[in-house]
Amino acid sequence: MRTVLRAPCPVCREEIEYIYQTEEIPYFSEILIESANCPCGWRMSDAFIMREGVPGRDELTVSGEEDLSVRVVRGSAGTIEVPELGIEIKPGPAAEAFISNVEGVLDRIDAVLEIALRTAGAEERERCLAIRDRIAAVKRGEDRVTLIIEDPTGNSALIRNPEDGCE
Repeated sequence: MRTVLRAPCPVCREEIEYIYQTEEIPYFSEILIESANCPCGWRMSDAFIMREGVPGRDELTVSGEEDLSVRVVRGSAGTIEVPELGIEIKPGPAAEAFISNVEGVLDRIDAVLEIALRTAGAEERERCLAIRDRIAAVKRGEDRVTLIIEDPTGNSALIRNPEDGCE
């Protein structure tokens, strides 16, 4: 179900659309996605699990192509960690929820590293390039990392498809 409400932007007060949509994620739960974008640059998005949320932690060893397609639901309070890469994505005041897969999360990390390379000093540049090389190796199935997701609200999860034997 999709509902669109018009209300003022909290920054510039221009009237904008707030979208609320429910989706059923197979093997998981129904979720509510809310989002809004304003021409002034303000935006908001979040995802909420429609069942009672309890603090949760899930981890996955990413070691092959099939692991790249595991679904990642990150609520705005979720933390994602890849210890082998020294990566921790913590929620902040403007944190946004997203639904992706493991490959998409690795792509997001890679995109941030690409931006960091523009201003990095020699030592930071070397570290960024090493992490990017390792991400590429993981995607090729030549390396493995652990993806951990934690959320005190229970609105984040790794969703494995039981039909694929990944449960």
